[in-house]
Amino acid sequence: MTRATAGAPAPETSLSRAERIGDAALALLVERGMRGLTHRAVDERAGLPQGSTSNHARTRQALLETAVRRQVQREAEVLTPHELPGPESGGDTLVDALALALHRYLGDHRSLLVSRYELALEATRRPELRTFFDSAGSTFHTPLIELMAAAGSAEPERHALSLIAWSEGLMFSCAVGSFHAAVPSRAELRTGIDELLRGMLGDLT
Repeated sequence: MTRATAGAPAPETSLSRAERIGDAALALLVERGMRGLTHRAVDERAGLPQGSTSNHARTRQALLETAVRRQVQREAEVLTPHELPGPESGGDTLVDALALALHRYLGDHRSLLVSRYELALEATRRPELRTFFDSAGSTFHTPLIELMAAAGSAEPERHALSLIAWSEGLMFSCAVGSFHAAVPSRAELRTGIDELLRGMLGDLT
């Protein structure tokens, strides 16, 4: 994985200091793992004066929360709001949107998956981070539950969980698991999602 895909900080004129710190933290997680994430390393990676990260996030918990917050922002940009289907759009549009998002993750944003896995594992060891991590991640769950209901699901929460679990498993396998060498095409991803949704919901409208 290159530094570019790891989220190298952009010039300060285009990003806030908090965003630069968050991007640098995510990049370090991808390149060095959790042990490589230190305040000093973030300063160096972001090209900021020593002490800048400590002033923004004094504790390690605060630094991890900054990383999670930026992770959520960056993931929201993979599928932009205007590309998300509305409740009236129907199942086929939902399939298209999900295939697009998964293909972008695996083709252009694999590093975001790696940093997410690092943060998720750390959250299992830090209850205070677990709460923050789960709260941040819920911003993706609620819209999907609503879309599943609009697609005709009688149990939208359970079906949304199944869809999320399938997507997460596929992304893990193709990003860092046994299928990491080959990225499924958008058409292949669409077929897989379509099969899954039809199995849960029947005919898509």
